[in-house]
Amino acid sequence: EVQLQASGGGLVQAGGSLRLSCAASGFSFADYAIGWFRQAPGKEREGVSCISSRDGRIYYANSVKGRFTISSDNAVNTVYLQMNSLKPEDSAVYYCAAVYGTCDHIYYGMDYWGKGTLVTVSS
Repeated sequence: EVQLQASGGGLVQAGGSLRLSCAASGFSFADYAIGWFRQAPGKEREGVSCISSRDGRIYYANSVKGRFTISSDNAVNTVYLQMNSLKPEDSAVYYCAAVYGTCDHIYYGMDYWGKGTLVTVSS
């Protein structure tokens, strides 16, 4: 059974930090790119970051560059999203998802989605 379990969300003040984790199981982790997405109430889902084991590439949305860092621990099939200098506009439900191949394949749609974790940044 494929599982993507996102965790680490919570309530934090503006300027604070959180680290999200995405634990994956049930598929060949090294063959998939893992992306973080977020959706705020009343807004469309947006891509935040992506990391690909195959080619080592990392991508960030412009809105989080310089503040968020994505990393992967293939030994435990987990991807992390370190979020620093958080802003109220970062508040959203954060989801992790997996796509076979590299981050470029995100444009064709993700293969697996996990349940989200809520991040709330107070001003």
